[in-house]
Amino acid sequence: MSRRSSGRGRRTKDTLAPLPKGGLRVVPLGGLGEIGRNMTVFEHEGRLMIVDCGVLFPEEHQPGVDVILPDFTWIRDRLDKIDAIVLTHGHEDHIGGVPYLLRERADIPVVGSRLTLAFLEAKLKEHRITPKTVEVKEGDRRTLGAFDCEFIAVNHSIPDGLAVAIRTEAGLVLHTGDFKMDQFPLDGRVTDLRAFARLGEEGVDLFLSDSTNAEVPGFTISEGELSPAIDTVFRTTKGRVIVSSFASHVHRIQQVLDTAHEHGRKVAFVGRSMVRNMGIASELGYLNIPQGLVVDLKKLENLPADKIALICTGSQGEPLAALSRMANRDHPIEVTEGDTVLLASSLIPGNENAIYRVINELTRWGANVVHKGNAKVHVSGHASAGELSYCYNIIKPRNVLPVHGEWRHLRANADIAIRTGVDPRNALIAEDGSVIDLVRGKVSITGKVSAGMVYVDGGRVGGATEETLHIRRTLAEEGVLTIVCIVDPDSGKLTEDPDYMVHGLATDTIDFTDATSAIQQALFKASKDGVDDLDQIEELVRKATSTWVHRKHRRSPLIIPVIVDA
Repeated sequence: MSRRSSGRGRRTKDTLAPLPKGGLRVVPLGGLGEIGRNMTVFEHEGRLMIVDCGVLFPEEHQPGVDVILPDFTWIRDRLDKIDAIVLTHGHEDHIGGVPYLLRERADIPVVGSRLTLAFLEAKLKEHRITPKTVEVKEGDRRTLGAFDCEFIAVNHSIPDGLAVAIRTEAGLVLHTGDFKMDQFPLDGRVTDLRAFARLGEEGVDLFLSDSTNAEVPGFTISEGELSPAIDTVFRTTKGRVIVSSFASHVHRIQQVLDTAHEHGRKVAFVGRSMVRNMGIASELGYLNIPQGLVVDLKKLENLPADKIALICTGSQGEPLAALSRMANRDHPIEVTEGDTVLLASSLIPGNENAIYRVINELTRWGANVVHKGNAKVHVSGHASAGELSYCYNIIKPRNVLPVHGEWRHLRANADIAIRTGVDPRNALIAEDGSVIDLVRGKVSITGKVSAGMVYVDGGRVGGATEETLHIRRTLAEEGVLTIVCIVDPDSGKLTEDPDYMVHGLATDTIDFTDATSAIQQALFKASKDGVDDLDQIEELVRKATSTWVHRKHRRSPLIIPVIVDA
């Protein structure tokens, strides 16, 4: 997965060629070369429109980071030019960054479907932001500043997903958002291929298509095909059934609720986001909960185990989520022999180790863990290669920009487009920050803008940088060595041997006698060269000690020199 530089977003001056009159500029600021952080900026006639603004969740080599945002640097000086933020659906990798963008300009209109906006508004309450929202549905057509937008129904793993067709003087752009072509969806809402075909007849000048499953042959199976596996879990489990899923996966939760009701089990939601989102989905009519099925967690305490089902968060091994805490014996609910834990979600790349740790711990406590690796309990929400080729043949786009995927996914998607007849010169594989101009029906990459990783750490945007993370990794992997040196200011020599304070190193195997000699040589050189700046002297001591430790012991601890003037 591509991981670029970090920080809050440096205010660099990006030198770009002027956009020709009547042209459309497309700048992905996230979602290319990665699964997450989806954000694409469209520019026309000096105005901007943003499609999606999501987050990326950190991997193990990014310790302490809460989430990762797109880099807003390129648009920060033009926030007043943004006509709207259009959201394709309510997943975190598409809406999670909106609160941070609205912190910079709170009155940007946010456009989306009913459920998407409801999920976003609940999230924004935590940030104390009241958004200016515009609700749309499939079939609607709205003028958003310089952009004429039409919204098309698409099927995904969350209800109310929308593709957006964007019309400008430069041509017609179709952005699918995340989608698949389930012909038997649980909510009866299929991807509107008739609308895709109609747009194809009109002439799609640029097609931005979901690439996540472009390497997977054939067609993604229907959500309904999971029902037998879920039913088997409920029918054969003698203890409690504990289901872990994304807190936004309304379709999967509906399947679980229906099966629990059929087998006479009462259900409780566990986890703040699960309780919140399912409450919203039920209130808006997207989730049908039979009367009396869902009860408060405390009411389950008096029921026998075979009458209990729990639906919780934590399907990705998140350390603070309910399932991880159960696995670590840090939750009021203790998993025991006879319970079955059903992981009803996919493994997001980068989370595998965390998920398998949770599975191992749950198994240790006696639970039977059912997951994608040993049962058909998850279906992807993304179109496979067969569906993508079907769309290309229907739409016949002139130009293609694969989005939402790692490099291999983008390449596979472009190859499918070429095989269906798209000119190879018109199938662009771009990266975050690429500037793509559509002018008179032709697309080309004309430049690049800042699009690095922006880390949210402890709630603070830009609270961590690559240097910060490097230090944290060093602390975790190599330990820390603090050296206190008392130095004579006249001679520049040590007045006594340094104090070495070590954490995370095997001190019984290290003799620091030679290190003292190396430090003294560094101080002598500094004095001889007339170096009297304390920061420079500390850096010389750090380098001398680092070289000695690595040469003698093949370790690279974090070294903190402290120079005391005698």
